[in-house]
Amino acid sequence: MNGVLVTVVALVAVASLPYWLPHLVVALRMWVFARINGPDGIQVPGELIDESRFLEIYSHPAVNGRSHGAGLSDLFWYWLSPGAEVHQEHLEPGPVYDEVAHCTRRILTMPTAEADRLAVQSLHATLHTTLGAPARSQVVRLRDLVMPVWAEFYHRVVFQRPCTDDVRALIVGNADDVITALKCTGLRHLDRRLRLTAHLERVLDDVPHELPSSLQPREQAFYLQGTFFNTAVVQSSEATAHLLMALAADDALQRAASDEALLDHAFEQTLRRYPLFGVAHRITTADVELSSDRTLPAGSVLCFDYPEFHRSGGYIPFGVAANRPCPAWHLAPVTVKAVTRELLRDHTLATTAAHTRALPNRGPCLMAPRGTSVPLRAPRLALMRVRDRWEDVSRSIVQLVLGTYMVWDARRLRLCQRYFEGIRT
Repeated sequence: MNGVLVTVVALVAVASLPYWLPHLVVALRMWVFARINGPDGIQVPGELIDESRFLEIYSHPAVNGRSHGAGLSDLFWYWLSPGAEVHQEHLEPGPVYDEVAHCTRRILTMPTAEADRLAVQSLHATLHTTLGAPARSQVVRLRDLVMPVWAEFYHRVVFQRPCTDDVRALIVGNADDVITALKCTGLRHLDRRLRLTAHLERVLDDVPHELPSSLQPREQAFYLQGTFFNTAVVQSSEATAHLLMALAADDALQRAASDEALLDHAFEQTLRRYPLFGVAHRITTADVELSSDRTLPAGSVLCFDYPEFHRSGGYIPFGVAANRPCPAWHLAPVTVKAVTRELLRDHTLATTAAHTRALPNRGPCLMAPRGTSVPLRAPRLALMRVRDRWEDVSRSIVQLVLGTYMVWDARRLRLCQRYFEGIRT
């Protein structure tokens, strides 16, 4: 009898793994990260600064330091290298940042109609290659499906010409390696990233835009790679995957998305629920007075928690205008909705997979040509749910192991600290 009871308990424990183990591992991973990183930042909103002062403090002119002086910067530089020292998001305030930011705005500025047209062209230039046989239903990973679209789009934005298959593969390989490492589902591979760097160095003379003159040629290649072919491709892919996942989970909403106003609303609510930014840290470059008896000293590291601020009722999908907002704040909504609209014109989507802000599963989805029947639709969606939950078990363990290693390795390499130490000497 005791043996039967033990067997039953063991079977129940194993069967219930997808419901409790991933959450436990995520909590453990966060604890490990906190232990390795140390008490390095002040959470906002938090005990010291609540959500009512989030925007005020984020916009404060002294909350403008970006990398120097924060241990967290070593981790972000590690994930975004090579070229983190000239990445627009991580440059310290000053003339170089101003010139780089101005260049980015100039490159990304275009009429809405042109942005819409370019996004649709980029979709059609890549979708047939990504999907393979377009006349049948198939399970796709939405982030993987759309990443070549954004590689093509931003290549056309930067170089004002279509992308070859080989170059697009370089861009996708680079962007995928960055986002995979950021989500701790795989280690970073600098060889994949440096292949893109080498290509960009060779074609700098082909860029029809005036690049920042304060940067050396290799730094200009890093600038293009980090701003356009890392961040822009990754964030556009994530935003599109989130929107498509939300529509795929709701047949009625998906049908209604042909209405532009409803698509606008779906996009806004998707970014509200699944903000693209997790935590953005800033370093105070002067004292910040919070009240008559409390001041944040210069050098304080503030960690602005976007998901928590959104949950409290705030909404800043592209950051705060006074403190480095996303330079694609106008371009991204136009182009993501254009790709979504065009994709849904010819295809239907359905999913039962988990949809979380981090989207580590890359957005599993059953995709079919519009107007065709989907064989065994219900069983395939049921299998998708089961498979996704069990994948989450193994994936969470991988994230714990690899994430812990990368945090340790970033601390060991001290990319950011060593860079600023080199400047001082």
